[in-house]
Amino acid sequence: MDSSSNVVLSTQEYNVVGTRPIRHDGTDKVTGRAPYGADFEMAGLLHGKVLRSPHAHARVKSIDVSKALAHPGVKAVVTAKDLPYAPDKIADFGESAANLKYVSNNILALDKALYKGHAVAAVAATSPHEAEEALALIDVEYEVLPPVLNTQDAMKDDATLLHNDLFTSFLGEKSDKASNVANHLRFQVGDVEKGFQEADVVVEREYHMATVHQGYIEPHNATALWNSDGKLTIWCSTQGSFVVRSTVAEVLRIPESSIKVVPMEIGGGFGGKIPVYLEPLAALLSRKTARPVKLVMSRAEVFESTGPTSGSYVKLKMGATKDGRITAAQAHMAYEAGAYPGSLIGAGTMCVFAPYEIENGLIDGYDVVVNKPKTAAYRAPGAPNAAFSAETVIDEICEKIGMDPIEFRLRNAAKEGTRRIDGPVFPRIGFMEVLEATKNHPHYSAPLEGPNRGRGMATGFWFNVGLQSSCNMSVNTDGTVTLVEGSTDIGGTRVAVAMQAAEVLGISAEDVHPSVVDTDSVGYTNVTGGSRTAFATGWAAYEAAQEVKRKLIERAAIVWEASIDDVEYDGGVLTHKSDPELRMTFKELAGKLLQTGGPISASSNVEPSGVGGAFATAIVDVEVDPDTGKVDVLRYTTVQDAGKAIHPSYVEGQMQGGAVQGIGWALNEEYFYNDKGEMANSSFLDYRMPTSLDVPMIDTVIVEVANPGHPYGARGVGEVPIVPPLPAIANAIHDAIGVRMGELPMSPGKILETLWEGE
Repeated sequence: MDSSSNVVLSTQEYNVVGTRPIRHDGTDKVTGRAPYGADFEMAGLLHGKVLRSPHAHARVKSIDVSKALAHPGVKAVVTAKDLPYAPDKIADFGESAANLKYVSNNILALDKALYKGHAVAAVAATSPHEAEEALALIDVEYEVLPPVLNTQDAMKDDATLLHNDLFTSFLGEKSDKASNVANHLRFQVGDVEKGFQEADVVVEREYHMATVHQGYIEPHNATALWNSDGKLTIWCSTQGSFVVRSTVAEVLRIPESSIKVVPMEIGGGFGGKIPVYLEPLAALLSRKTARPVKLVMSRAEVFESTGPTSGSYVKLKMGATKDGRITAAQAHMAYEAGAYPGSLIGAGTMCVFAPYEIENGLIDGYDVVVNKPKTAAYRAPGAPNAAFSAETVIDEICEKIGMDPIEFRLRNAAKEGTRRIDGPVFPRIGFMEVLEATKNHPHYSAPLEGPNRGRGMATGFWFNVGLQSSCNMSVNTDGTVTLVEGSTDIGGTRVAVAMQAAEVLGISAEDVHPSVVDTDSVGYTNVTGGSRTAFATGWAAYEAAQEVKRKLIERAAIVWEASIDDVEYDGGVLTHKSDPELRMTFKELAGKLLQTGGPISASSNVEPSGVGGAFATAIVDVEVDPDTGKVDVLRYTTVQDAGKAIHPSYVEGQMQGGAVQGIGWALNEEYFYNDKGEMANSSFLDYRMPTSLDVPMIDTVIVEVANPGHPYGARGVGEVPIVPPLPAIANAIHDAIGVRMGELPMSPGKILETLWEGE
């Protein structure tokens, strides 16, 4: 089943924005000519490999690299001793701030290996095979320590400590005793106890969610050349070349001005390619050898040594009246940070109750270190865990009071002026419209026949971000425009950015030629993440195009010997207000630029504040086999407010991609660890991601409630569609077989265990 539809509410129609041009990089991508990091070649290139800890928690007592250095073909070996001293200080890495000591120690273990796969040394050799052979010759003496693998064990008073100098921060104070809890957040509004007393029904449940990976196809890679002039150039797969530059500068203690980062094409990231892993190692090896060095991770390394998203434990309580009004909501949320502080708990606490207007709420969030890889963002980071808890509790409340799930949500829905529990007040948002579109969709009321079949729905929220973006633009004499940007293109953002420039100039999207360039060639641009790129980099292109438009008006005035006030620019055509015979198209004027003053170019740097939060819902039908526990997804519809869909096809693709990833997270995906902290399924064969055979066509409905904070009303769209699938599927499973699932993934074995417990 394949259907897509739009629900347009109060958005303007445009000539380019809202259309579906072919993406500019499509030909290179489908022909295989697009250059990815692993494709990089250069004269004299060496190949690097990384030695990683076989233990989840161990003290590194000594490292002897002498045999490796003597191995044929080996040119250099680096260990943590080759990294500059990293002070215990908070450093700004663009998208976020982090403790420099932890960032450096995660790149190469200094005194402790804190997860299986933690890098302890790296080798450069004339071939990857020689480098790999050399790894076995490095002698590391470990003192193995007991691992801590989940938040509940890590938070115990007698838990083994990962860091003896880590103290819990809470309300501006530090604890007296070292702990595995790095941070305790608290958000509160009203009187939660009073709210529960006013409730006719109270539901309290506990939820356990496994660690999962983003599942991008392309592994991490980096090539570095530390030239004899002191300049360092890095070619890598990254979501943020400027973040790579700032991180490498901080870790290696060298000026940012001496580093150039060239972003290669990227084979997926979803947040997991924001952190830096290989780049400093390649740089150090290059400095030692005076040759370029390339490192490419294996699939097992990607799983075991890069950032998955947070596993979590959530205890959630909610009260409501018989007529469906939420009276109180409380959440205790503990998220895994992995080996170093910095889990996704902040975003989780911001999103858990955000879709609803709640007078009495209390949220406690805990950032907890465990012996797993340091976590990274994953598409609406922290929000799916939160929604799985809140939305399944709401479904249970609806069941107890006999109310339609969408009607309950409509009665409590956040709207313009609603204050989130964590403080921000919503501007114009489209949650009510999304709920209405969901309720009116044929899927919601369609018959669902057959045994062990059920239907569930759920909602989700992501706040989106703005951050900094830059853009350069120049007009070519053939009537085309060259657009230079710094945002890595992951999901078609080149065309979305180009379309916004084309809309301003009144030309076709095909006449704007976008390029993603290195850090020396464009102004500072933050990561491609947070659902910010089409919004913020698109805004930068909009501003640069406005400047080009102003300069074109000035040139037309020169040609016509008129005042600029007499020139009008509309739809790519310049006219004289009082003499309609004086008329030039954009293309015609572009051909006269060299005779009227020379080339026209413009640049812009923006940090837009008008971010619009995004809401989505999911309706899902499932069939559960009670004998095996297997869940089949029969039908899935996703509804989302895009503000204004810049390129509807790519919006639909983001909605479908997020839904499929959410289905995998809900039903199959998990890091499976043994008692030693060893991941037992670090391959795509054993880490079960959904394929096209596992999911139906995802039906999409784009709702458009214009974001007043953007020139074209756009909201970020890439992240929120992954939020509702987890609880929607859990609610559908309950509808099918009558059990409430409190653990992710809802794999066949866990469903059977829950059924047996019920019996």
